[in-house]
Amino acid sequence: MSVLNRRNRKRRAQPRINLPVIPWLRITSVFGVLLLVGGAVFAGRWLLDRPVEHVVINGEFERVSADRLESLLRPYMGQGFLATPLDVVQQQLAEVPWIAAARVSRKWPGTLAVTVTEEQPAARWGEQGLLNPQGRLFVRRADHIPAGLPQLNGPEGSEAEVAARYVAIQEQLVHRGLSLAALDLDKRGAWSLRLGNGIQVRLGSQDVDIRLARFFEALDTVVMAVAADVSYIDMRYTNGFAVGWKQPHAAVEQVPNA
Repeated sequence: MSVLNRRNRKRRAQPRINLPVIPWLRITSVFGVLLLVGGAVFAGRWLLDRPVEHVVINGEFERVSADRLESLLRPYMGQGFLATPLDVVQQQLAEVPWIAAARVSRKWPGTLAVTVTEEQPAARWGEQGLLNPQGRLFVRRADHIPAGLPQLNGPEGSEAEVAARYVAIQEQLVHRGLSLAALDLDKRGAWSLRLGNGIQVRLGSQDVDIRLARFFEALDTVVMAVAADVSYIDMRYTNGFAVGWKQPHAAVEQVPNA
């Protein structure tokens, strides 16, 4: 009996198994922290997203209409500082005539900073249009055409093609001390040009690059020496060219190609 009692006492002396306590307090604490963080974020966004109170426009421009910019930006006054869609504002500004690029940024606490870059006309297109240096027609009916611009013409949609051809020809002429005053592409695809000294050049619609190379060769070997007497040069011949003189010279008895 005593042995059993001792055994029982030994068993009772063994440590009890401690079951894990469900951490209600810990879960409640985490939930409270989340509420606190969420409230802080909400409050912070509310403080940051104040109404737009000022719009500052930067950049040097002469042709851009200040009234147009003001009317376009006015609807964003009073909107949320963070909610204002900057990409939408930039796209709207980029569609304004004479604006080449626009950048819009936020300045806390309530200012939109707008930087405007004005288009620089590089050539005249048709009667009243203007092309930028990239060959894009940015104004179809300009009220004022800057003096000294080259005259480019062509069917609608050919602006970039004609501008690229102009740049290529102009580069060749500059090396020879000349300039390109006008370049024309007609509806049949025929090219013609006028140099700064008044000489007209007819290239036609076939083998234009070959004819241009032959024209530059003719400039170097023949035309430059007598340029003051030349009225036009017709490159629409299979193996040569014809020269039209300001004063009567021997006529060329060849029929030009297209």
